[in-house]
Amino acid sequence: QVQLVESGGRLVQAGGSLRLSCAASGRTSSLFAVGWFRQAPEKAREFVGRINWSAGSTYYADSVKGRFTISRDYAQNTVYLQMIKLKAEDTAVYYCAAGPGQYDYLYWGQGTKVTVSS
Repeated sequence: QVQLVESGGRLVQAGGSLRLSCAASGRTSSLFAVGWFRQAPEKAREFVGRINWSAGSTYYADSVKGRFTISRDYAQNTVYLQMIKLKAEDTAVYYCAAGPGQYDYLYWGQGTKVTVSS
């Protein structure tokens, strides 16, 4: 019903910036929230932040507050994750996810890899 495709991941130097995109298609009118998650090698998946699909309100994990910003282009069905002041510990595969409720992430993208060198 909903398809998500992430893009924008690459190698970046510590202290640098990067913007990831999550393009949604299908029945996007059924979505309530879009979240960003990340998973580092041999680590558990970690919540990064989320945005209300229609209203645009956001919530972030403490580890990224002040450095990461989630936004959306509602007309283009695209959600962005703007990352600044990147650290080595930000290295991970980043995923976007969406669903009909605040905690219901039914649809997931394939992920995009971010590597921060130091």
